[in-house]
Amino acid sequence: MSEDHIFPSQEEKEKKTLPKGDEEGVQAFRDCFSRLKKEIAKVVVGQEETLRFLLVSLFCRGHTLLVGVPGLAKTLLIQTLSEALDLSFSRIQFTPDLMPSDILGSETLDKDRQLRFSLGPIFSNVVLADEINRTPPKTQAALLEAMQEKQVTLGGKRHPLPLPFFVLATQNPIEQEGTYPLPEAQLDRFMMLIRLDYPSLDEEIQVIKNTTSDRHVQVQVVLSKEEISFFQDLIRRVPVTDHVLEYAVRLVHATRPGSSLRKKITEDYIQWGAGPRASQSLIMGAKCHALWEGRTSPDIEDARAVAVAVLRHRIVKNFKATAENIQEEDIIKELC
Repeated sequence: MSEDHIFPSQEEKEKKTLPKGDEEGVQAFRDCFSRLKKEIAKVVVGQEETLRFLLVSLFCRGHTLLVGVPGLAKTLLIQTLSEALDLSFSRIQFTPDLMPSDILGSETLDKDRQLRFSLGPIFSNVVLADEINRTPPKTQAALLEAMQEKQVTLGGKRHPLPLPFFVLATQNPIEQEGTYPLPEAQLDRFMMLIRLDYPSLDEEIQVIKNTTSDRHVQVQVVLSKEEISFFQDLIRRVPVTDHVLEYAVRLVHATRPGSSLRKKITEDYIQWGAGPRASQSLIMGAKCHALWEGRTSPDIEDARAVAVAVLRHRIVKNFKATAENIQEEDIIKELC
């Protein structure tokens, strides 16, 4: 692809459309998106919305937090995704005795008595942080730099992480004894929080059929690292009209009790609103959602489509909302 196609002309900027060379990439993106969903569906039954948001987050270079009761195939979904993308994968089981060095790695003396850095499991393309809320804040915080800067600093030295890099974390919402809720600063690093629900009757019947027989499925590689990077760059080049950009920012401002754009539901039920990362994630998610729908520029409906997943973990409800059993999703849908 030539540089003329990579960088939009002034005329193309004014029209808010992709350069002609990138328009071909939109169809390729849709095809790959569909192939990924089809390949993962060989192993994981149902969870279509979960998979869609997971792929949106991935193509936007975001991290994802999956919340669901045990047995909903959260780990299997992430493992299958890494196989379909031909990416290196590591699973970290978060426990109360896990230390930062167990994640990041440590410096050790080799046989020549020289310090050598031993890479931890964080040095993978896809990192599954299983039950991330079961480890103390000190260890949870070890992920912050990696998630934001795509690097690890130990002993004053910076160690870049392999790209692409994704942290996909899981949480169990029903067992809270012996857990350490993620601080707001770390929750904000996750582009999306996806809630997994129980499968339908037909889906669960299919799951039982698949898992109680000798059926074996081989997952085919759909995308390479280079192709993933191309589509990630393509999404960043997607133009956004001013009214869509303003809508996303105004929506985030409406979640803040002290904002002039707040609504009555904000004052009634929200203690703290979302920050600027939410606006960034809304726009990036809207861009990816638009491409998946075959459009070269997002509209307001694209922003609304990803709003709940982007905002639900970034707003803090007050006591009144908890007492009246008002959910984050209810508040966000009202604000949209």
